[in-house]
Amino acid sequence: TYLSPQVHDILGYKPEEAMVKWTELASDNPINEEGFQRTEKAIKTGKTQAPYELELVHKSGKIVWVEVREVPIVENGKTISIVGALTDITERKQAEEEKKKFEDQLRQAQKMEAVGRLAGSIAHDFNNILTAIIGYSNIMQIRISEDDPLQADVDQILGASQRAAQLTQSLLAFSRQQIIHPRPLRLNEIIVNIEKLLLQLIGEDIELRTMLADKNLTIMADRSQIEQVLMNLVTNARDAMPEGGLLSISTESVELDSHFIKTHGYDIKPGRYCLISVADTGIGMDEETRKKIFEPFFTTKVLGKGTGLGLSIIYGIITQHNGFIDVLSKPGKGTTFKIYLPVIKSSIEETEAETLPPPKGGTETVLVAEDDEVVRTIIKAILDRFGYKVIEAVDGEDAVTLFKKNKIDLVILDVIMPKKNGKMAFDEIKELCPEIKAIFTSGYATDLIDKKGILEEGINFIPKPVSPDDLLRKMREVLDE
Repeated sequence: TYLSPQVHDILGYKPEEAMVKWTELASDNPINEEGFQRTEKAIKTGKTQAPYELELVHKSGKIVWVEVREVPIVENGKTISIVGALTDITERKQAEEEKKKFEDQLRQAQKMEAVGRLAGSIAHDFNNILTAIIGYSNIMQIRISEDDPLQADVDQILGASQRAAQLTQSLLAFSRQQIIHPRPLRLNEIIVNIEKLLLQLIGEDIELRTMLADKNLTIMADRSQIEQVLMNLVTNARDAMPEGGLLSISTESVELDSHFIKTHGYDIKPGRYCLISVADTGIGMDEETRKKIFEPFFTTKVLGKGTGLGLSIIYGIITQHNGFIDVLSKPGKGTTFKIYLPVIKSSIEETEAETLPPPKGGTETVLVAEDDEVVRTIIKAILDRFGYKVIEAVDGEDAVTLFKKNKIDLVILDVIMPKKNGKMAFDEIKELCPEIKAIFTSGYATDLIDKKGILEEGINFIPKPVSPDDLLRKMREVLDE
């Protein structure tokens, strides 16, 4: 077999070097088998076959893609040799792979956006219903004695309501529409603080190893959200290792340049990042499954054992934190999730755990503007019970009219209302009384609320469903400022 110097150069060998048969340098990519079959067909038939691509392994170990063109030499009806040419197409294949990754990321983002719009549209009505259920249940708790058997029933109602509220937050989380409270955090401390909880999650037959970077990697993040990401990943790893195994969590500082980001199809900016790797030795997954794992409601678990939202929630949280998540996996070889979060230069403010005071009432006059009658009624019932005088408005326009007629100490405004939304009504009210105090509330997703100009610094906002205690505490906080 004669190989030209150019072929040697493509594969990293000098012409004088002994080299194995070039076809033996093929990787284990299944596409190679199809190419070799064309060569065999050319030999058998004596007819030229269509060009094909091979994935070969360079002398250095890197992957090289070549296009193969072959012409069989036939004498007396028998193929006596084949003349062929190899063309290095590695750069073209890399460009195609980059394009494919970008398109995959775009499709994923579009799916998340579509389902996110659906989640945002149902969140408002769903959260209004939950506000009423939670509110009336709390009133029942107050009205019946502590030893009444009905207390246990009310507790069950409240527990179910809280789970439903968490489901709504999960829907908003994967669509990146959940309200988050980011602040500078040391990543390693988050992992150390929840390590005991993670050990309880995985059980005794799985070994947990943590390998944390020496440096104090500081990220701007919502602690509870990052904890949820870690717990969801660890739970997934546990389920992938039913016979036990090894679970590793590591952190390190990495510098990502534009070439790396483009190659991997990440929608992030170049710079210094904290890399969190969560790896298991479980069953792994095939490429088809890997492509779908971040899709909402996709699950490989049996019916009733999973919602299919766990990894979608992670995707949404990480994206909302200006990061990216990737996954490496092969059947039988385990799975590794890689999370990239921007590193920041900032000091950490040490804060003690806050103890919430019991809710207090008052005698102030409160204007409640809420277009949902059930929610408006329950808010009035709660505030009446705690001594407040309540004036009800059915929409934004009604709120402005009633404010002009009454002496109001505080306005509680739903963000999205007919005729005038909460922000428009508040702006008019503020012109009448610049020092008026206000609280906004809504069950809509954050992107819609933000468009109304609500999520600004210094504006008081409570997301629905809101519990009576949280509302009462917020009211006293605002009134006593």
